[in-house]
Amino acid sequence: MTTPHTNPTPPAEPTDPPSPTEPDTSHLAYLAFWQERHLCTLTTLRPDGSPHVVPVGVTYEPEARLARVITRAGSAKVRHIREAGPEGARVAVCQVNGGRWATLEGRAFVRTDPDRVAEAERRYAERYQRVPSPNPARVVIEIEVTRTLGRA
Repeated sequence: MTTPHTNPTPPAEPTDPPSPTEPDTSHLAYLAFWQERHLCTLTTLRPDGSPHVVPVGVTYEPEARLARVITRAGSAKVRHIREAGPEGARVAVCQVNGGRWATLEGRAFVRTDPDRVAEAERRYAERYQRVPSPNPARVVIEIEVTRTLGRA
């Protein structure tokens, strides 16, 4: 006879981590998770509203509530963000490692300024311990983070 499996303790619902000014250990673990080397995903929306999810490297600057993704100007993700207009595009970046996960949501903008691209490349090299190969078509997607979710 088979008995149904029940989980006596339901998993906790994910919540927004505390703001960057709150010194609490779960918040510190969340920020440390964003400094570890992990592949992430970026979700943008196509013009028809369907999600476009691609693997990317992401860096996060919590004090500025700014995430960055370096990419080439002709990519679909860049096109989706540009098509959203001057208000930016609603996007999410996510990373997962076992039971730990973290998502940053916000408005994305494509930046072409060489200083901003160089700063994004520097931060990428720091997090991923690899200097990105030269690419004259490189741009940076800057995400103004409005919500953080996860369990670190």
